[in-house]
Amino acid sequence: MKTSTCLAGAVALPTIFEDNHIIVVIKPQGALIDDMVAQLKADRGYVATVHRLDQVTGGVMVFAKSSKSAARLSAQIVEHKFTKTYLAVVTGTPKQREATLINYLLKDEEKNTVKIVPMATVGAKRAELSYETYKAQIDGLTLVKVHLVTGRSHQIRVQMAGIACPIWGDARYGKIVPAGDIALWAHELCFVHPTTEEVMRFIVNPPECAPWDKFDFDRKSHKTRGQK
Repeated sequence: MKTSTCLAGAVALPTIFEDNHIIVVIKPQGALIDDMVAQLKADRGYVATVHRLDQVTGGVMVFAKSSKSAARLSAQIVEHKFTKTYLAVVTGTPKQREATLINYLLKDEEKNTVKIVPMATVGAKRAELSYETYKAQIDGLTLVKVHLVTGRSHQIRVQMAGIACPIWGDARYGKIVPAGDIALWAHELCFVHPTTEEVMRFIVNPPECAPWDKFDFDRKSHKTRGQK
């Protein structure tokens, strides 16, 4: 696995796949997307963002290396052919083992916070995700797998808090705030390669630290090709 550390003071960006059209990397928690783009551009020229992760969230991301690739990946997102799956450790246990959550979210740009509001609220955006319990509760925590349908700011954090299961370590939307990174991780990315039209799936598991270390994982990052 290669890493990119071109800029002074930049954090390592492990690369798990790269060709002339796309680059797939592991985003460190705390890294800003704009800083990552600048870092990748330093030795690759054109690099474009096609999806985003909150600063506090780590995990797998793909960037486009040409305008044509960026346009084709962006079209897949609009058509819901670009799928993103997250892992999250939440406090408590959801009442339903699996469910679809649909809410309307309103962002306060000044405070950088998001809240659930009535559908008719001016500026509110529809947010949809589905979740399933991935690992049973351990020490008052539950590991859930989350499939995003829309990609709103802070969406998973707000919607899980909305069912009284805030994400571990989330100082903004949770009540119990232990030391450490928020337990939200971009686990899996699946899309059609913009040029070869291969279906590509990339899986990156969370780090071995609290609270992830309470749950068993195959810790190897990997990619697969073929049918979804």
